Amino acid sequence: MALLVVTLAALAVSALTLFSGFGLGTLLMPVFALFFPVEVAVAATAVVHAANNVPKVALFGRRADWHVVGRFGIPGILFAFLGAAALGLLSGAEPLVGYQLGGRSVQVTPIKLVLAVLMLAFARAELLPQARKLTFERRWLPLGGVLSGFFGGISGHQGALRSAFLAKSGLSTEAFVATNAVTGFLVDAARLAVYGALFFGSHLETVKAHGGWELVAGGTAAAFGGVLVGSRVLEKVTMSAVQTLTGVLLFVIALGLGAGLI
Repeated sequence: MALLVVTLAALAVSALTLFSGFGLGTLLMPVFALFFPVEVAVAATAVVHAANNVPKVALFGRRADWHVVGRFGIPGILFAFLGAAALGLLSGAEPLVGYQLGGRSVQVTPIKLVLAVLMLAFARAELLPQARKLTFERRWLPLGGVLSGFFGGISGHQGALRSAFLAKSGLSTEAFVATNAVTGFLVDAARLAVYGALFFGSHLETVKAHGGWELVAGGTAAAFGGVLVGSRVLEKVTMSAVQTLTGVLLFVIALGLGAGLI
C-alpha cells in the first residue's frame, strides 16, 4: 500500500509540476512523511527531486533558451552555494511564531515568512489579468537567478521564484519548460554539492534502516513517468494555462510556508 501511494503521488505531482517548473519536492515530501520520520522523508524527497531533473533535461534541453540559461543560471549557481552555506547560520534562528495544530507542533521561521511574502507577490502577478501583461526585461534575469539560487540553497524552494521570473521573460511554453528544467538542474547540482552530506550521508542510512529504498526507487521511477506523461501534452498547453497553474501553486505554497505547515 505504501509503495502504491508514493508512486501514484509521484506520478501525478511530476506530471503536474512539469508545466509549472516547481513543486515536486514541496508536494511529495508530505507523502513520504506519511510513512517515514520527517528527516527520512526529507532525504527520500531529495533523492527523487534530484533524479527527476535528469529526464527533463534529456527530453527538453535542446529547446532551452541558452541566453536565458546563461544570464539566469550562472548567478543561480553561485548564489546557491552561498545560500546553502547560509543555511547553517540560519538553522539556529528562533521561530517567530509557534503553535499546535492537530497535535503537531508548527513553527513559522524567518526564512519561511520571507519566502511566503515573495511567493504571494509573484502569485498575484501570475493570476491578475492586468499583471499578466507585464514582462521582465532580460536585464533583470541575473537578479532572478540570484534570488532563486540563494533561497534554493537555504530552503530548497528555488523553483517557485525561478518560475515566477521565467514566466515573465517572454518565453514560449516549450522554451519555458526547457529553460526551467536546465536552470533547475544546475542549481540542484550546486546546492546538493554543499549540503549533500546531510542528505546522502546519515539520512540515507536511515532510509535503508526503515526499508525505504523500495519507496525511493518507486517514487523516482514514477517521477520519470510523470515527465513522460506531461511531455505528451506539452505542445497543447498554452502559456496562459502555465501562468495560471504557476500562480495557484505559488499562492497555495506561500500560504503553507507562511503558516509554518511546509
